[in-house]
Amino acid sequence: MHYNFKDIEKIYQNRWDFSSNDNGNKCYILEMFPYPSGNIHMGHVRNYTIGDVIARYKRACGFNVLHPIGWDAFGLPAENAAIENKINPKTWTKHNIDNMRTQLKSLGLSYNWGRELSTCDPEYYKHEQKFFLDFLKHGIAYRKESWVNWDPVDQTVLANEQVIDGKGWRSGAAVEKRKLSQWFLKITDFADDLIQCLGNLKNWPDKVKTMQEHWIGKSEGVTIEFKIVNSEKKLKVFTTCPHTLFGASFCAVSLAHPIVQDMNLNVDAIKMNEESGNEKIGIYTSLNVQHPFLDKELPIYAANFILMEYGEGAIFGCPAHDQRDLEFAQKYNLPIIQVISSNEEYMCNSEFLDGLTIQEAKNVVLKKLEEQGIGKKTVHYRLHDWGISRQRYWGCPIPIIYCNKCGIVSVPEEDLPVVLPIDVNFSSGGNPLDKHPTWKFVNCPQCGQSATRETDTFDTFFESSWYFIAFCSKNKSLDKSACDKFIPIDYYIGGVEHAILHLLYSRFFCRALTRCGYFDIKEPFSTLITQGMVCHVTYKDQNEKWLFPEEAKKLMAQGIMVEVGKIEKMSKSKKNVIDPSIVIDKYGVDTLRLFILSDNPPEKDMVWSDDGVKGCARYINRLLRVIIEHKPIAVNNGVAGNNQHREKIHKLLHHLTNDIENFRINCAVAKFREMTNIITEMIDKSVIDEAIFILLRVIEPFMPHLAEYLWQEVGGNGMLYLQPWPKADLALISDSTVTVAIQINGKLRSTINVAVDLPIEELKKTAVDAVAKKISNSKIHAVHAVPNRIVNIIIID
Repeated sequence: MHYNFKDIEKIYQNRWDFSSNDNGNKCYILEMFPYPSGNIHMGHVRNYTIGDVIARYKRACGFNVLHPIGWDAFGLPAENAAIENKINPKTWTKHNIDNMRTQLKSLGLSYNWGRELSTCDPEYYKHEQKFFLDFLKHGIAYRKESWVNWDPVDQTVLANEQVIDGKGWRSGAAVEKRKLSQWFLKITDFADDLIQCLGNLKNWPDKVKTMQEHWIGKSEGVTIEFKIVNSEKKLKVFTTCPHTLFGASFCAVSLAHPIVQDMNLNVDAIKMNEESGNEKIGIYTSLNVQHPFLDKELPIYAANFILMEYGEGAIFGCPAHDQRDLEFAQKYNLPIIQVISSNEEYMCNSEFLDGLTIQEAKNVVLKKLEEQGIGKKTVHYRLHDWGISRQRYWGCPIPIIYCNKCGIVSVPEEDLPVVLPIDVNFSSGGNPLDKHPTWKFVNCPQCGQSATRETDTFDTFFESSWYFIAFCSKNKSLDKSACDKFIPIDYYIGGVEHAILHLLYSRFFCRALTRCGYFDIKEPFSTLITQGMVCHVTYKDQNEKWLFPEEAKKLMAQGIMVEVGKIEKMSKSKKNVIDPSIVIDKYGVDTLRLFILSDNPPEKDMVWSDDGVKGCARYINRLLRVIIEHKPIAVNNGVAGNNQHREKIHKLLHHLTNDIENFRINCAVAKFREMTNIITEMIDKSVIDEAIFILLRVIEPFMPHLAEYLWQEVGGNGMLYLQPWPKADLALISDSTVTVAIQINGKLRSTINVAVDLPIEELKKTAVDAVAKKISNSKIHAVHAVPNRIVNIIIID
């Protein structure tokens, strides 16, 4: 039979209505919103279809689902495109949003389109300008002169988190250090809480939590004040290894350290070497410090491997027990003194520390330093305050005015939003706001004298750190009752590449808004799903130029040599991309959705396969024939008796439902394909009818257009997406499930029905989820399980 998917897709996309309602328990499902680059790619398709399966399933289960979409619309790419194409970034961005909205709708995604937002809309960013002013009042925002990361290509400051291996996260250019006055947010105030609460995020991937913990980088150690010889000044050093002081042979400071700046040392040669990140090199400052316990002096070097951002920007070097220090000492012929025994069990060559264990030595050294008044126990974090100033036009204006008389003045709340001017000129380079003839000139709201606006704009991560809050209310603001209703987000879906920047900033933002009294929310995301990448083989021609897959196929068909390279993430730079619109036009959107969802578990990378797409298209055609052959069907008319086939269908339904609940999307696909095979073996019409209803209902989240079409073809009433999710007959699956007792601290608190021999970690997770409300805010110390029998959850109040 002929299935006209192009017409059918449009019909149902126009009929679906996914406006959220007030019925049932809430379920907030969100995929990380896209940057409007102009076209969606396969990474978008995978991310959004995973979320759509969960959203459609949860609606069918009776939940009040919030499933919104918006646009992360500010940023340098739009500004660069405007310069290149001689158009305003607003025009470029709006055109891209319109195009991508059409593409997303073509995927049949069940979004609450009425909640759509764009971060470049003044009605959106007026709220974050208000947030900033409140942050300023509560001491969370501040301005200071600081050494910052400067991207020479993008001509803007970058946060520490936006520097990857010494290079700009977007441009790839080697980052320079500059001293500028910038606006910062005091994320360090929340560092300890951000680490501590990671343990409560039970439904986050361990690797993401580990990445955040390492980035925050809590270090417990000692701050030592070394006396600079022939000076009243002291050198502060933070160390986690005070027990190695007797092995110290030098001190070293960052190139940005005040000692280096005050002495005007020429460090250009070191800076050049610093970019290579290899050889450890330094300059002797001509200063020495007095060793706290020995009658000897240690030379102070300015060195390229010391970070001003960590600790005090200074170290004491113990070459015998640190590889970095060893390389430096060998280069400059400095002493290498072993102070820890070869088996690392006790101290040696350390006078009063000899024979002590490492921990005993740490305690003794700390006490001695404290007695001398030159040392104290200290906690340091790798995390530093978030620099949010960006020297560019296309971003949210920072609502600050500078007055010669009054100093730094906040824009009055009634004057928000501070809106970007449209008539900007990019021809002279740099930030056009700084050179605008009228926009930046204002009167001071306090004294009325002439003043100027702040011309820096916010880092775009400022916008993405609260957009999920704006979705909660229909007017795209921060409404406390709406936030209390929908947050935390139940399922948040996006790439693991956002583990540091976006996710850490969003967690901080909720804490900052809570401190300002907006609500009482710490953790915005309950369950985090990090989907893998979509990969494809790469191709090059004989001249080593990258080829698109279609170009490679044509050349190979002509007998021309093509180099077939590695399988890598789809990227425009290597041209190993597949345009979703081409696949949709040829096979239909449900074929694309089915392939994207059926290949691998969501968290794993998947490899694009033309044969795999064709296989999905063949299954759809087979499914059409199987269903149409048995139309019409009688739904919910009762089933006479049971048989082996009905038992198999209900067991598959039970396990398929469990697969979706646990994000085993590809496993769910395998089960409804198995259902299709079973239906072809059936004889009893009533059993066939029930099986077809179950099959159509469970494929709807995956292939919604096809499912709706077939539902109408077999005589279904109303729209299929409004039908409730079918429930497996427990009497038919009793031998495949088992009742497991759940204990909390040894006391029976609940029971659950799970599959026989459910994997132990999945059993533990299912049990914890089942009693989540009983556990409340208590910390889970351990979870013990006996398969098929009992789970005991040990909590600490």
